[in-house]
Amino acid sequence: MTIRLPHGTYEPRTEPLALAPHGAPLTSRTVYSAAHVVADPYADVSPDSPAAVDWDATLAFRRHLWSHGLGVAEAMDTAQRGMGLDWPGASELIRRSAAEAKSVGGRIACGAGTDQLPPGESTLPEVTAAYEEQLTLVESTGARAILMASRALAAAARGPEDYLAAYGHLLRQAGQPVILHWLGPMFDPALDGYWGSTDLDAATETFLEVITAHPDKVDGIKISLLDAQREIDLRRRLPMGVRCYTGDDFNYPELIAGDDHGFSHALLGIFDPLGPLAAEAVRTLDTGDAKAFRALLDPTVELSRHLFEPPTRFYKTGVVFLAWLAGHQSHSTMVGGLHSARSLPHLSRAYELADGLGLFPDPLLAEARMKTFLTLHGVDQ
Repeated sequence: MTIRLPHGTYEPRTEPLALAPHGAPLTSRTVYSAAHVVADPYADVSPDSPAAVDWDATLAFRRHLWSHGLGVAEAMDTAQRGMGLDWPGASELIRRSAAEAKSVGGRIACGAGTDQLPPGESTLPEVTAAYEEQLTLVESTGARAILMASRALAAAARGPEDYLAAYGHLLRQAGQPVILHWLGPMFDPALDGYWGSTDLDAATETFLEVITAHPDKVDGIKISLLDAQREIDLRRRLPMGVRCYTGDDFNYPELIAGDDHGFSHALLGIFDPLGPLAAEAVRTLDTGDAKAFRALLDPTVELSRHLFEPPTRFYKTGVVFLAWLAGHQSHSTMVGGLHSARSLPHLSRAYELADGLGLFPDPLLAEARMKTFLTLHGVDQ
């Protein structure tokens, strides 16, 4: 049986990988999957309306990740923060997911930012107050907070000293150690020049100054710059006890495997579609078999690089599309209408690569859904 794709025919596989849920925690690395939200396809909304979320399907997907031993990074950019999911929606997502995590014993960390601020430039005190509001909400649920990079702070700050002041104040306020998130402009162009400079070397020094001034308040840092060597250089300079969580969706196998000087933990959007396979790979690494770990995870990089190709910020469209094909949800509709952000050839190639990896629990269901999608877009089967 073959399927006709825009770029040619493809013969789908008939058997998935055998990756049964294994709820025991991973031991050699701390691993979070940044999880997507499932839209309510029956809501009568427009791209400008507040997000309509299917809460049952959204929480079911998080239980799927926890069942494989992964942590969930909640309300991050994978969940369309700032791209369809507003702060009221994100705050409800945080509350619901944190409660669900408690009920199943799952690890969770949640994003705290400043996206409740109105459009236009805000003052530094307003930015700090917005961060404090969200940090308080996250900590009230018992979840670990992730201090997300802020568009408002990027616009308001006049130099490194403003970042040092804002983050220093927040870290002093934090009730428990937080994760700091450096998200590069490839993920969000509004974050260009974060930490006070477009020179990444200078920005790195400011970032490190924040961490070294408050090492007891920093659980770890998430780096999403898609630059493996920069991440390696930075993690070697971290204070003792501060983790490096890779957010590099291009080079994650080598960064997680590490070298003689250390390794990265993980907080990755690509571990949304790769969840069971990623967990299996890290369990293999738990045994000390780095070669077998790489053998499992290296073949996934082609799919990840495809999903995160420029414009990288639209990677979420492919993530949700694969979740639909995998049977985790009944549709591929996204909040804010973002399901239209990638082309038919892009999504077709994503299907082909994911199927080749055996990611679909039911390959026949994925094939049937893909054929329906293609037919609706004029590719007769």
